[in-house]
Amino acid sequence: MRPALCQICSLNSPFEKDVEEYAAGQCRNIEIWFTKLEQFLESHTTDDVKRLLQQNDITASVASYQGGLLTSQADARREAWELFERRLSLCRELNIGVLVVACDIGLPLSQQDVERARISLLDAAQRAERTGVRLALEFQARSSFGNNLQTAAVLVAEVSSSHLGICLDAFHYFIGPSKSEDLAFLTKDNLFHVQLCDIADVPREFATDSDRILPGEGDIPLESIIDRLREIQYDGCVSIEIMNPQIWQVPAIQFGEIGMTSLRKFLRMND
Repeated sequence: MRPALCQICSLNSPFEKDVEEYAAGQCRNIEIWFTKLEQFLESHTTDDVKRLLQQNDITASVASYQGGLLTSQADARREAWELFERRLSLCRELNIGVLVVACDIGLPLSQQDVERARISLLDAAQRAERTGVRLALEFQARSSFGNNLQTAAVLVAEVSSSHLGICLDAFHYFIGPSKSEDLAFLTKDNLFHVQLCDIADVPREFATDSDRILPGEGDIPLESIIDRLREIQYDGCVSIEIMNPQIWQVPAIQFGEIGMTSLRKFLRMND
């Protein structure tokens, strides 16, 4: 397992500062937040990004996230897929191996929506294959379909592409209808990315992204997830992903140190 930090954890910090200050905390893998990268590229080139990463000995292993692909229609669908194509190109240029795709299917839900989602996933996987990028489907706990690990695994299996796998976000796993037994659906072949966080003292029904805290400080049974990752010999990235406004106030250099210390300890990197 490769510990990583997602840039969303330091939302108020610019792209380049994240890279420099996470590196100071001994972070060697980051999960790119697309909006930050795209803002940086308004005044820089992809070569600048490559130099920045190389100078700080950091690998951009994963990028998050792309939404709106599965069941959107008309103009919204066209815009989402055009953005997706641009982001695939960015990933190829920057050697980002995994792009997270949200299973964001809203209400009302019809059988046509389910079929459209399946066709969209196949299309997305085929486009990703042409660019050498792998897509990690992140089930969303409050999505009308694809809101749990089992369904995500089935959708991925139906597409049957080596370029489509699963993103396991501990938050969505815990607050949604997933069961601990669903971890058995994870394999070394279908698990492309893992995102960890925790929540404390909040009923799952009311938990929001802003309730996310550092892993190991709350109520999510993360040990069972880590045990499964070890069992399948997962060797991809495990990142901390936190969208908590209070944590956003922590300087990137401080979060980098705290986050990496917490993550390495939790992943039992010294075992």
